[in-house]
Amino acid sequence: MILLENITKKFQTKSNVIVGVDDVTLSINKGEIYGIVGYSGAGKSTLLRCMNILERPSSGSVKIDGTDLLQLSNKDLRKARQSIGMIFQGFHLISSKTVFENVAFALKAAGIEKKAITKSVEELLEIVGLKDRINQFPAQLSGGQKQRVSIARALANNPKVLLCDEATSALDPGTTKSILTLLKRINQELGLTIVIITHEMEVVKEICHRCAVMQDGKVVEQGKTYDIFSNPQQPLTKTFIQTVLNFDLPPKLLQTIHGQLIKLQFCGDMAAEAVVSDMLQTFEVQGNILHGKIEYIQDTPLGIFIMEIKGEKQELDNALTYLRQRVNKVEVIVA
Repeated sequence: MILLENITKKFQTKSNVIVGVDDVTLSINKGEIYGIVGYSGAGKSTLLRCMNILERPSSGSVKIDGTDLLQLSNKDLRKARQSIGMIFQGFHLISSKTVFENVAFALKAAGIEKKAITKSVEELLEIVGLKDRINQFPAQLSGGQKQRVSIARALANNPKVLLCDEATSALDPGTTKSILTLLKRINQELGLTIVIITHEMEVVKEICHRCAVMQDGKVVEQGKTYDIFSNPQQPLTKTFIQTVLNFDLPPKLLQTIHGQLIKLQFCGDMAAEAVVSDMLQTFEVQGNILHGKIEYIQDTPLGIFIMEIKGEKQELDNALTYLRQRVNKVEVIVA
């Protein structure tokens, strides 16, 4: 659906050349929600703007449905952009226009007949749950409602792709969750391909099928979201995962450990199995769970537990061997 090949974007300043995006290649499948995560300055927003040529790449190709946007004339590019919706962190609504007029603006710009506009706007506002706000102005809306208006406007021309640039960064956690639920529903019901730029790994966990991690203009890691969470490879990715799966124990608690401290990871259906209970009944060891959590990533469980086990060395070794055969990952933190 979206194929970025060797995308590089350079910015010329008075004194030097800044590389915003550095030789990035990404393939995003039709109908999936794809996340691009990174800290400020990583190049993720620039990469997103290259997808609809709001930023023209210095080199590389941008193909959507097989069409290389960089090879189009200005007229054809304007037409192609109608199939690419975009929403922003700052909403970008016209304050002097009502909700109806803000959404209708996109339809008028596309040359839709006046008779069809009213029906289309009402249908779009029904989708985003704001039909009762049709005559209100942006100043009368909450942040979440403003973002819903911008989503309705982005959907106005029946796009194939929806680009979201930090669309939830200005929202509180509860409102963020409702917007992500809306995007997920739009993806499922309309078959829309969605690309989400964010610096919040929680957003990726909640909604994205696959994701890429960016640093200094480069993609340092990419893959299925579940695989990224369960087995991150790069230091930056591990740091991002830590923001969601934080298992740091207080130093005071660590001082009380007299046995072995181990970290267990359970993936998928294994998270529901009674592995720890079976281990304690099978071997002459004592166990004390100090921290535990099961997260759901795209509805698939990922369980992580930190526990202390005590006993004779041979029994401990046998217990660890048993665990390594039954769980996805066993890490001895303190021997």
